[in-house]
Amino acid sequence: MSTLKNLIKSASHPSELKALLKFSISEKPKQGEINLAEAALTRSDMAFCFDALTKVSRSFAIVIQQLPQELKEAVGIFYLVLRGLDTVEDDMKLDETEKERLLRNFYKSCYLSDFTLTGIGDTEDYRLLLQHFDKVTRSFIQLKPEYKEVISDICFRMGNGMADSGSYKITTIQDYDIYCHYVAGLVGQGLSQLFSASGFEAEGLASEMTIANSMGLFLQKTNITRDFLEDFEVNRIFWPNEIWDKHHPALSLFKSMPESSTSLKGLNCMIEDAIRHLPDCINYLSQLQNMQIFRFCAIPQLMAIATLVELYDNPEVFRKNVKIRKGLSAKIMMETRDFESTKQMMLHFIEELEEKMQDSKNTPATMWGSICQIKLALGQRLTNPIIF
Repeated sequence: MSTLKNLIKSASHPSELKALLKFSISEKPKQGEINLAEAALTRSDMAFCFDALTKVSRSFAIVIQQLPQELKEAVGIFYLVLRGLDTVEDDMKLDETEKERLLRNFYKSCYLSDFTLTGIGDTEDYRLLLQHFDKVTRSFIQLKPEYKEVISDICFRMGNGMADSGSYKITTIQDYDIYCHYVAGLVGQGLSQLFSASGFEAEGLASEMTIANSMGLFLQKTNITRDFLEDFEVNRIFWPNEIWDKHHPALSLFKSMPESSTSLKGLNCMIEDAIRHLPDCINYLSQLQNMQIFRFCAIPQLMAIATLVELYDNPEVFRKNVKIRKGLSAKIMMETRDFESTKQMMLHFIEELEEKMQDSKNTPATMWGSICQIKLALGQRLTNPIIF
């Protein structure tokens, strides 16, 4: 039934229909087919790790399939280690002293073959991941030393950043950037180091820390902008005051006045802050040499751009979690081949965003400058644009 609904949504986009049908046939495994508790008893350590990836982040489990096998395992373990760390940080019921201890020492625990945590996590899948985390740590221990060093270092820095922040209040845009660095920018930097350590990418990529950080910030800020309602309803506030309080005296007014020009201007300013990282992301993608790694990196960036276009000037953001069509996601997955095809799709989405900006009374004046910078990073208009 869900496949039929997705086909209907993409009915006016013929190119999406073909991609969606092809993707639906090839997409494996399915989340609902995996029982993590059973997998912990019957599956090997590494097989359990990939089952866990599918349960805790289906989108990441799909995109990681783009990587070479050796990197697939290292990056998968990297993600699960940080997912475990983040699960500790997200558990609001955990004693604060114990939480700080766990966060600061989580990187050491990765080297313990019997390390598990029980009763921690705000969803069943996250609790099961930590309950059987010894399968993750044993898989970690089997990785090459250079991979373990990168993963451990990023886990150390992220865990201490989380512990230091405590009840960190995101007031300024600088606060916002720092928060996003610890939860996502460090991931981008760690991935760059893993890519270089593998030999699939140039050694110099590991030193490109600024643009690697931007890769993470762009994705994280897209998620934070999209997840406004979900976060607000559990009292998680990530929108910085410096952006939203220029539009409303209270954040709750965005929810209660979703159609108002004031609310939409605040939303569009959040989108403007996210897209300022795109030129760095384009620069980063242009430096990748291995096409499997390129696809792994480019697909989430394209998904994020498409999502921001969908969010722009859209009052539904304050009513529900807005997502792009499954058909469009499938098209991005299927047609992201190389830097040239990626630039074509980026240009399409940026021009679609421009159209929305021109038609809206709520467009920040400074946003046009950001669009110009993105177009400069993309270069001149391509001669054979992809048809959507």
